[in-house]
Amino acid sequence: MSESGREALLRFVDELRRLRQVAGGPSLNALVAVAAHRGRPLARSTLSDKLNAKSLPEWDFVVGYVDACAAYAAQLGIDLPADLTDLARWDAAHWRLLRAADATRAEHRLAAQARTELGRQARTGGTPVPDTPAGQTRPWVVPRQLPAAVRHFVGRSAPLAALSSLADGPADTVVISAIGGTAGVGKTALAVHWAHQVADRFPDGQLYVNLRGFDPDGNLLDPAEALGGFLEALAVPAHRIPAGLPAQAALFRSLLAGRRMLVVLDNARHADQVRPLLPGTPGSLVLVTSRHQLPGLVATEGAHPLVLDLLSPAEARDLLARRVGGRRVADEPEAVDRIVDASARLPLALAIVSARAATHPGFPLARLAEELTDSRLDALCGGDTGTDVRAVLSWSYRSLDPSAAALFRRLGLHPGPDLSVAAAASLAAQPVDRVRPVLAALTRANLLTEHTPGRYLLHDLLAAYAAEQARTVDPEPDRRAAVGRLLDHYLHTAHRADLLLHQHRDPVDLSAARTGTTVPELVDRDGAWAWLSAEHRTLLAAVMLAEADGFDAHAWQIAWCVNTYLDRVGAWRDQSTAQQVALRAAARAGDRNGQARAHRNRAVACLRLGGHDEARAHLDRAVELYDALGDLVGGARAQLNLGNVAERLGEHRRALAHAQRAYDLFEAAGHDHGQANALNNIGWCHGQLGDHQRALDYCRRALTQQQRVGNRYWEAHTWDSVGTAHHHLGEYPQAVECYTSALAIYREVGERYFEATTLTHLGDTWCAAGDPEQARTAWRQAVDVLDRLGHPDAAQVRARLDGR
Repeated sequence: MSESGREALLRFVDELRRLRQVAGGPSLNALVAVAAHRGRPLARSTLSDKLNAKSLPEWDFVVGYVDACAAYAAQLGIDLPADLTDLARWDAAHWRLLRAADATRAEHRLAAQARTELGRQARTGGTPVPDTPAGQTRPWVVPRQLPAAVRHFVGRSAPLAALSSLADGPADTVVISAIGGTAGVGKTALAVHWAHQVADRFPDGQLYVNLRGFDPDGNLLDPAEALGGFLEALAVPAHRIPAGLPAQAALFRSLLAGRRMLVVLDNARHADQVRPLLPGTPGSLVLVTSRHQLPGLVATEGAHPLVLDLLSPAEARDLLARRVGGRRVADEPEAVDRIVDASARLPLALAIVSARAATHPGFPLARLAEELTDSRLDALCGGDTGTDVRAVLSWSYRSLDPSAAALFRRLGLHPGPDLSVAAAASLAAQPVDRVRPVLAALTRANLLTEHTPGRYLLHDLLAAYAAEQARTVDPEPDRRAAVGRLLDHYLHTAHRADLLLHQHRDPVDLSAARTGTTVPELVDRDGAWAWLSAEHRTLLAAVMLAEADGFDAHAWQIAWCVNTYLDRVGAWRDQSTAQQVALRAAARAGDRNGQARAHRNRAVACLRLGGHDEARAHLDRAVELYDALGDLVGGARAQLNLGNVAERLGEHRRALAHAQRAYDLFEAAGHDHGQANALNNIGWCHGQLGDHQRALDYCRRALTQQQRVGNRYWEAHTWDSVGTAHHHLGEYPQAVECYTSALAIYREVGERYFEATTLTHLGDTWCAAGDPEQARTAWRQAVDVLDRLGHPDAAQVRARLDGR
């Protein structure tokens, strides 16, 4: 074996050993037993041989070993990182090992046969490697996210050659190319065209995201959202994707370590939007497109700048010829030159001119040239070159039938970043089945893009043009009515989703939706969660739109309805921002109820983010408002929140007083499940003060009442409290049983932060019971969740691990 082959073998074996360590460190005998039970026998001598790098691992050994480690981890309740159980990733690494090690033909043949058998088992219902403790399976998918290549791509030989030279360069770093240029110059077309040409050089897949850096409303795609999409594409379960940006970026870099991926980051605004999306280890290549040159990315990340200029006159004529026909272009060379000049050789403008010419084959090109010349284009704002496609866009717009033109204008009123069919139907005041074909017509006219099934977006220039046409054509009352229906759509659907996630939430009185509003029928928790996940960014934009357009009730009520979801996924900064807007809107409307709710929800977000003083100030104001309104239940909930703040600050007697006050208010209001919540908090506070028997008594009463009213979310909190009381009473088996019950419910309802809290408590109990390995397993899982959330509590749990 060559020296390079030996190094490749050692790297591969190190990864096998890392998998074993992360899976809980099973002994070789344990792995042999698990593998035999799984129907993939492994000999102990073979395990020892392969893990000591004495010979090349065969592919069927790799599959059996990964499967055994995953199964062992599942028995311990360990969630393995997705990259460690991804057979597609191991497959690519194994082939690289065989090539580097100059394996024999026989070894290659054995590997190929094993892969064939693995594929047969997958097709016939065989058992792939589990990626969750429950043994649920996920597809072995290599992401292929590149959009379709532009059909009539022309020229660009020099930029294409420059990109290829980068890909051929040294593989000891992450290669980054920053493609800059004016709007519509074809940056995305170049990046996607080249990416398709070299896709086979990146066997681990291609990732793509539009960062929306120049949307007309300034609504940039948050890097955390982009990372969330990438992690989903890499098969990380949705409920395991962290909300905190640093944690997401760290997980993304870990998943790409050792992979050869192509990442296309389209339409970036600035370098800070890009940096969290960069791989951290060699082997991958990143393409970034932007209207800016991104000098910061060049200076600090070593990006290779590539400024894309306008098409040359010859390339522009070639583009027209390919789209409208060579004979037609040859017959009117002067008209073609005029079109090229008036279009400023901008690919976007030329593409739309060509579409108009192709749609009207009987029109002389001279007529199109005259129309274009007569409608001089305004300069683009933002420092780009003096080109504008307003007149060109008007041609596509004027060719629409009245219903499509009306919907196009309505889409300009949407705040972005994208919208569903139901949202479009609400803007148009039309049923969904009548809007779908209109959306399809706009897509065919290249005025709209269906970027994922059932979700549409406008190019930034198109969105600006659509909004301009709406202001020009549609009377202000019509525009306002359309925005009102859109906000009704988001408010009423979010309210349905919220109640499915938290059926015991205090009611909020909504005005009836306007006639013409479409409200999708959500029937279960999974449907509610999926809708909220898809609309996360759009709902935040809707809150902003409602405030800006004077729909104050919608602003605070939409924020109220998405608060549970944002809290449970750990999107606390979004939660805080939304409630800040809600507070302003409710205050402007003089709505004390809305203000009280917004103060309380803002306080929860502040508490999650560590702003204890700010949280207390918001809650004190909420208490004043609830008292003035005579709202006993709202006041009681604020008292519970004040108790949480006090408890976080170690003020346990003060926390107990708040919990007791909350109970008294709930009792006066005859509010059963509120009383149960307060009983749990009272018991918890007694435990913090050292009276664990009294804590157990109160919490058991709370648990019985929670189970009677069916409040699953608070039942989980109460199971944790009961478990903590048992722990401090030295009743460790009972404590473990209670914590296990709490964990099951937290995972069921998607409550990530308190899942980590209970895992921490479970680890403490295992430690006290004399089982340090079980304790470390629970603490590791807690740290993983908290790191993904970007929560500071991770440091406290990590200290437990470091101290053991």
